[in-house]
Amino acid sequence: MVSVSPPVWQRFPKPDLEEWIYTDPLDPLDATEITSTKMEQSAVRTILLRQGLELQVVEMPFSQESSRGIAEDVDDGVEFHFHIQGQHDDELTEVGDREFCIWGSGLFPKRRKYAPEQQALEVSLWVEGEVLRSMLLNESGELPREVAHWLRSEDELCYARVGKVTPALERVLWEIVRCPWQGMQKRLFLESRALELLSLMMGWEQAIQGHKAIQKLPAGTRERLHYARELLLQNLHEPLTLEQLAQRSQISECTLKQGFKQEFGRTVFDYLLDYRLEQAREMLERGTMQVAEVMASVGLKNRSYFAAAFRQKFGQNPKQYQQQFWHFQKKD
Repeated sequence: MVSVSPPVWQRFPKPDLEEWIYTDPLDPLDATEITSTKMEQSAVRTILLRQGLELQVVEMPFSQESSRGIAEDVDDGVEFHFHIQGQHDDELTEVGDREFCIWGSGLFPKRRKYAPEQQALEVSLWVEGEVLRSMLLNESGELPREVAHWLRSEDELCYARVGKVTPALERVLWEIVRCPWQGMQKRLFLESRALELLSLMMGWEQAIQGHKAIQKLPAGTRERLHYARELLLQNLHEPLTLEQLAQRSQISECTLKQGFKQEFGRTVFDYLLDYRLEQAREMLERGTMQVAEVMASVGLKNRSYFAAAFRQKFGQNPKQYQQQFWHFQKKD
């Protein structure tokens, strides 16, 4: 193993034991830090794609409950931090399983970071302020309104916000984690995925602001929509039609379709499929059922459709996911 100097990205105190190795023998800007302490084991891979643009993949096969201090600092850049698995929280954010957070530039206050005993798999994208400006400034020399708050002055508290990892984000994250190439082909592939993450984050900010601008639904309508959702999920094996849902919820089909998407962020049957897939994922992770049994338990009958939908959402076929998850559990 060849030792290398630590990359630019270091936010935490050095652990008791560390070793830097080249992850890719064809790329000196791709290194992994292997750490082992009394509290945790981890592999932190950092790829410097270009000056001011870095990817980081953190894998913790085993980590005990931990709490560590984070020094007060001033950053001129934005970190997009995604959890495929794992959680942690501090005074600014609480990030759970399949969630992400954005930490913008500005004052990064002194605080403590807590993580429970867990396995974790995380991906982070770091974009320096000047790099972000060079890519996003408009003709007036300003950042687009929806992302201007990402970059704040050094005397302002940094922007911090948490969101859910969408299927589109999850697909890109798994492509980064599983990138099979080396050298220049790998660098071009990963930079394209880093820019796709940035694009999706801009879209998320636009959607958040657009959602705020939408007039809120009347309380009575929202109550009926939530009842419709309960009816939908209570009938996984024999889903109600839109007409039946509307009748039982005492709203029109038009209000059901438009209001459901506004209230829950997706159409009625997209919501149902997503719920089924999430339930299937949890069953597969427990490892007590075969794939066919899991599929039947969530009300799906076509194995090819189930496999395709699961692969689109989670990046793997159900069987591969189950095997990969238990492999990940046993690695330590």
